[in-house]
Amino acid sequence: MKTPFMLSFLMMLTAMAVAQEKDKRPNIILIMADDLGYGDLGVYGQQKIETRHIDSLAAKGMKFDNFYAGTSVCAPSRSSLMTGQHTGHTYIRGNKEIEPEGQQPLADSVQTFAMLLQQAGYTTGAFGKWGLGMVNTTGAPDQKGFDEFYGYNCQRQSHRYYPTHLWHNNERIELHGNGLMAQGQYAPALIQEKTLKFIDENKEKPFFLYVPTVLPHAELSGPDDKYYKLYADRFDEKPHKGNDYGPQATVPGYASVEKPHAMYASMVSRMDAYVGQIVDRLRENKLLDNTIIIFTSDNGSHKEGGADPNFFNSSGGLRGNKRDLYEGGIKTPFIVYWHGKVVEGKTSNYLGAFWDIMPTMVELAGTKKPRYTDGISFLPTL
Repeated sequence: MKTPFMLSFLMMLTAMAVAQEKDKRPNIILIMADDLGYGDLGVYGQQKIETRHIDSLAAKGMKFDNFYAGTSVCAPSRSSLMTGQHTGHTYIRGNKEIEPEGQQPLADSVQTFAMLLQQAGYTTGAFGKWGLGMVNTTGAPDQKGFDEFYGYNCQRQSHRYYPTHLWHNNERIELHGNGLMAQGQYAPALIQEKTLKFIDENKEKPFFLYVPTVLPHAELSGPDDKYYKLYADRFDEKPHKGNDYGPQATVPGYASVEKPHAMYASMVSRMDAYVGQIVDRLRENKLLDNTIIIFTSDNGSHKEGGADPNFFNSSGGLRGNKRDLYEGGIKTPFIVYWHGKVVEGKTSNYLGAFWDIMPTMVELAGTKKPRYTDGISFLPTL
């Protein structure tokens, strides 16, 4: 006969077992490049830019050949991603600016899949470019499912890689030595530091890490380091005249660049290296076997700031670029790595789009379904 003490003890063991079982839910990392073309990665046919880390994810995971962004420009594509709705339904329909900083915010009634993951017990973080609502609005990251945000809240500000400030949650972080007159602290490097720190600080519990990196969005700009030196003398090219740093510079403009091909290639390779650092940090924390990593881009390749998608075949032979509703503007690289779950080296012809990500994520996390989605879970394909 079980005594009350024994019953209490058994109940405690059961609760502990349930908690441990919940903790085995996979971590989820979604990395989204900014204006990276379908053909900008080696695994999708790129011949001039080195992307060995992302190519390795594809070799050890699943590469999708028929996946599409939400649309052909930033904000509505990101809204489609977050809300699981196509552009006929999602709240944000264009890059509508507000003053003095930010974009039209997602409404208070809009549900994101980050909110559902957060409610299910996932720790959530976003590091990079937001563009769906300024701080202290209904569309701010902390109102749409994120425990921590660091980076550019405003996509207009992200036109510059040496901005005057970034945002950490609701706190404006001044970047001394930066501005339209000076290039001091390189924002992507600062954002990457916070990204890796998030992994370190949340290794004991399931987390959702969203990395909407600003790379390789124009302007074409970066430090004169190993990534740039890799390409500095590789191409025969001419300088691009832009909106230089100085008294006449404006935030929306793009600076001049001496070697635009070399700089663009270095930015793609830098982004690739950052992906490699994320994978390494997961491995160091013994998290790699229980983490699903998704890599994609928010729309097609761009022409701003001296970028030359024709030179790099950035659209992978498809017609059009960013802002075009031809495939070159909306078809995106899409790679999923999940050790022991996704068959290594497989190429999928699954026809999917950003609105499929919400139902997939909530099914993956074992949480409640969204109130509404236009998407279909592709978890069975994985």
